[in-house]
Amino acid sequence: LKSNPSSNEEKEAQTQLTKSDELQRLHSQALSAYQQEDYEAAISLLDEILAVCVWDAELRELRAECYIKEGEPSKAISDLKAAAKLKNDNTEAFYKISRIYYQLGDHELSLSEVRECLKLDQDHKQCFSLYKQVKKLNKQIESAEEFIREGRYEDAISKYESVMKTEPEVPVYSTRAKERICHCLSKNQQATEAIKLCTEVLQLEPTNVNALKDRAEAYLLEDMYEE
Repeated sequence: LKSNPSSNEEKEAQTQLTKSDELQRLHSQALSAYQQEDYEAAISLLDEILAVCVWDAELRELRAECYIKEGEPSKAISDLKAAAKLKNDNTEAFYKISRIYYQLGDHELSLSEVRECLKLDQDHKQCFSLYKQVKKLNKQIESAEEFIREGRYEDAISKYESVMKTEPEVPVYSTRAKERICHCLSKNQQATEAIKLCTEVLQLEPTNVNALKDRAEAYLLEDMYEE
C-alpha cells in the first residue's frame, strides 16, 4: 500500500488485516483450549481458521491430535494425510497415520503408510520399530489365512495363537484371532471348543456375523438345532 496507494486496495488491505488479527486471536484460543484439554472447543476454533488457511499443515496436525483425543480416528487420518502432502518430508504425519491404522486393526494400510515414512528417512527410529512390528504381524496373519484356504486348520490355529502373542496390547487383533480360530475349530469338527471360543468373541462383539455363523455350524455338529 505504501508503494502504491489506492482507495480500492486500501479497503481490501484493511479487510485482510482485520481478518488476520481475528485469525491470530482464534489461533491463541485454539492453543489454549488444546492445552486445557478442551478438544471439542479446539476443533471448532481450528475449523474456523482452516476454512481460511486451507494449506496450513501445522494447524491440520493440531486438529488431528484433537480428533485422536476425541476418539475420531478417521477424521484425524484425513487431516494427517493432508499435512503429509502439504509439508515436505513429513515423516511424523506418516508415522501417526500408520499408528492409527494399526490401532484400528488395519495392519495392511498401517504397513503401507509406515513404508512411506521410511522412504523419506530410512533411519527414522519410531517408524522402523513400528515397521518391524507391523510386518511381523502382517506376515503371521497372511500365512494363517493361507493355511485356512488350504484346509490346514491346526496350522492356522497355531499361527493365530502367535498373532495374539505378537500383539497382546491392541484388543482388535486378539478378537480377530479368536474369531478365526473359532472358524478353524468349527471346520475341524471340534464343536465344543468352537462354541466356547465363538461365545467369547460374541461377548465382545455381539454382532460379529462370522462368529455367529461359525457357532451355528458348531451347534449343528452337536445336534443343538434350537441354538
